[in-house]
Amino acid sequence: MNTADAALPPRLESLTDGSRKVTGSWTLTRLTPELTELRRVLATTSAADTWDLGELTALDSAGALLLLQAWHGTLPERLEAPAGPRRLLEEVAALPPPEHRQRPWPSPLALMGALGERVLRGIAQLGSAVALLGQLLIELLAVLVRPSRFPARELSATLYRAGLLALPITGLVGLLIGVVLSYLSALQLRMFGAETFMVNLVGLATARELGPLLAAILVAGRSGSAMTAELGVMRLTEELDALRVMGVSPFRRLILPKVLALGLLMPLVAFWTSLCGILGGMLVADIELGLSFGQFLSGIPGAIPIGTFWLSLGKAVVFGLVIGLVACFYGLRVEPNTASLGAETTRSVVASITMVILMDALFAIAFRDVGW
Repeated sequence: MNTADAALPPRLESLTDGSRKVTGSWTLTRLTPELTELRRVLATTSAADTWDLGELTALDSAGALLLLQAWHGTLPERLEAPAGPRRLLEEVAALPPPEHRQRPWPSPLALMGALGERVLRGIAQLGSAVALLGQLLIELLAVLVRPSRFPARELSATLYRAGLLALPITGLVGLLIGVVLSYLSALQLRMFGAETFMVNLVGLATARELGPLLAAILVAGRSGSAMTAELGVMRLTEELDALRVMGVSPFRRLILPKVLALGLLMPLVAFWTSLCGILGGMLVADIELGLSFGQFLSGIPGAIPIGTFWLSLGKAVVFGLVIGLVACFYGLRVEPNTASLGAETTRSVVASITMVILMDALFAIAFRDVGW
């Protein structure tokens, strides 16, 4: 068999006497582009037919398996094939069928063991988080005692990257949320002639809940993931170890300014998001309800009590500190491989958003009587 014969495409012909003629090269390389058509043709055949493999130029295990599938695992009684292909077909047919074992349900003891392992792992992670928080408090006390050692340059860089550069996206999301909220509310308020309550609804909902919450979620996804990835890459490249060798504390130089910066900028970002949300509500109120900008703005002081304003800022500070701690915690957990970097960054974003929503729920319960 020469190279030209081995390159012939696989074919299955039906002769006038009802027999089947297999020609060409039935190898994996040649079968791949023709597989769908060959399976369709083989589905119309039967192992009881007469099969002629005399002009078969090449056959491997893939081709033999394809033919045996059409023959239901046994060689046809009327099979004409050279010695080599027949021997290969017999060997593949003699192989045991694959076992499809169904995985048994785990026993209650195994389930309890897995649950206990997860609980212990969670406790260990909680201990690591508490240790990180304690280390940051120690570093904070150290820089308060000696302010000249405070990493002001790193703090300002984080404020710029995580705060100023986040204003366009947070403002856009706040504006759109205000538009959607006010538009849906206008449809209901118009039915009852309560158009003036649009100011109270949009102003209170945006300033108390939506502004801080949306800003925190966006900052967690945008800046929190970047912080985790940055610390993770520094772990991979051993830059953190190099800082320790030089006598520089990574907690003071890298982690403390990130956490403090998020705590400082989150109230500003939340206020900006709330302001854009109120602007979106004001536009829709003017278009849908005929409520002028002056009427809307004059009702804002009565719709947003001062207690709600300070509660919103306090929530934003807590959200920022939580996002910074979670992002740095998962960044320090990155192992020296790229797969761990991606996994820990994903966990950081999920954990940050979950913690923000959890803290928001706790604030709603604890301060339910404040700001009304």
